[in-house]
Amino acid sequence: MLTTRFVDGAPNWVDVGTPDIDGATSFYGSLFGWRFQSAGSESGGYGFFQLDGRTAAGGMQTTPEQGPPSWSVYFQSPDAQATAKAVEQARGTVLMPPMDVMGEGHMAVLADKAGVPFGVWQPARIKGLDVAGDPGSLRWIELYTQDVPAAAAFYHAVFGWETSALPFPGGTYTCVNPAGTEAEGMFGGLVPLAGDPTEAGGGAYWLPYFEVTDTDATVSLAQELGGTVRMPATDLPDVGRIAKLADPYGARFAVIRSAPRQQG
Repeated sequence: MLTTRFVDGAPNWVDVGTPDIDGATSFYGSLFGWRFQSAGSESGGYGFFQLDGRTAAGGMQTTPEQGPPSWSVYFQSPDAQATAKAVEQARGTVLMPPMDVMGEGHMAVLADKAGVPFGVWQPARIKGLDVAGDPGSLRWIELYTQDVPAAAAFYHAVFGWETSALPFPGGTYTCVNPAGTEAEGMFGGLVPLAGDPTEAGGGAYWLPYFEVTDTDATVSLAQELGGTVRMPATDLPDVGRIAKLADPYGARFAVIRSAPRQQG
């Protein structure tokens, strides 16, 4: 599962692009207890969502030209330049070439073979998120895609990801983990768009899940705050209770109250 013991190929950052950073701060602050802290005058308005003093996510105000409001997922890379080259070799796209971010690390924005954007973060002073897996922080991610095998092949070529099939009511779920980490390293899944009625007609994208203490209460609060329920609270056996939401500006995310882990 996701922890802050980040390894290469695993998610180590998430951020939201929004047309109203003050409004987003109010929404997520009420929903998750986050407080927004500016990264400074040189950051172009970028800042950190803090949870009890620990960075749980990033965010910035964006324009329509930069794309619709959305959450972005970043994966740890030991060499952002090499990862960008691997993306091109796997028939993906470099949307923003690797760049130094004020000495904090190197980042790049890339897209997979199907055109789904994602980022990489090569750590320097900032290693990644300060908190993951706790209530109010990142717990899981999913890629909704038209072609699961093609996506698995792409990300294996770029990051070395391994996949495993998890039996599920009505089929199987494709879990992903960094090479050599097996079950302990699982951080997300690949989901066929065609098999999910909540995503009917939509394009491929990455969906972050945030841990909560009460899924139903979080859904109700999100609605009160102007958010949208994309999938109501639903129990998944041995996984937890999940719901898919969107913030008032349309950025999609999900929440989960994880089931207690079984002791071996």
